[in-house]
Amino acid sequence: MANESPSAPTDSELAAKLLRDAGALAHSIRSGGLAELRDGRQIKGSVSDFATAADLAAEKYLFDALRAARPEDSILGEEGAGYQGTSGRCWVIDPVDGTYNFTSGSTYWCAAMALAAVPDASTTPDPLADAEVLLGAVYQPEEDKLWMGGTEHPATLNGEPIAVDSRDDIAQLSAGTYIHPSWLAKPRAAAPWQAAAGLPATLRMMGSGSCDLSRVAQGELGAWFQHSCPSWDWLPGKGIVRAAGGDTAVVHVNGLDWFVAGPQHAVTQVKAALESGTLPS
Repeated sequence: MANESPSAPTDSELAAKLLRDAGALAHSIRSGGLAELRDGRQIKGSVSDFATAADLAAEKYLFDALRAARPEDSILGEEGAGYQGTSGRCWVIDPVDGTYNFTSGSTYWCAAMALAAVPDASTTPDPLADAEVLLGAVYQPEEDKLWMGGTEHPATLNGEPIAVDSRDDIAQLSAGTYIHPSWLAKPRAAAPWQAAAGLPATLRMMGSGSCDLSRVAQGELGAWFQHSCPSWDWLPGKGIVRAAGGDTAVVHVNGLDWFVAGPQHAVTQVKAALESGTLPS
């Protein structure tokens, strides 16, 4: 793989170590007290969209470690860390995915990263959304679960092979999803979401897209859909799901991009349902 010498760790070895370290760092900061962590949060978009000292410290650790280990690669971080490299590869990092869960004392949060092939110049708002994921990696510290997968790595959970649910009819599957309550009052999001939400056998809304997508890859969740996912919430899980034999898609409806993952036929069904929520122009 690019940027590696015979003595250097492989990309997957590097990602595994860095995510375990970042997860441990975030968890140790949280151990200092949930109240202190909440009081020090930095609100970004809403009361449920914020960064904590743990997010910032874990991202700095990941950024510094990647700059040292892969100096020619680009880096894109959720909390603002960034570097433009020359290798044609980009590490996309999410130091704490599920921050609201994290500050609530839940175990349903993770550290995640993806190594993507940087696409050619694009006019799309997020050119990485459709990028080839060479490696996706998600680590859930409090359950000690490490998922990995991409075009250069098989889909695994703690080193063991995983695969998406063998059933492919969405009516037989559970689906993970997320929609902020404020979006339910906006027909352009609510109409497609409600159309898709009526298809699965049951819904789950647990608050960490990367944890959800990893569970789609192992078949614990059947499928997943959500709108307006930034690269760091999408690419790590996308790589693992596709390596696990699943399909992924991005569909544009009412000015919003919807991200879908699961068995191939289920993805087709969810896409059609989302598109049925298109509002009259």
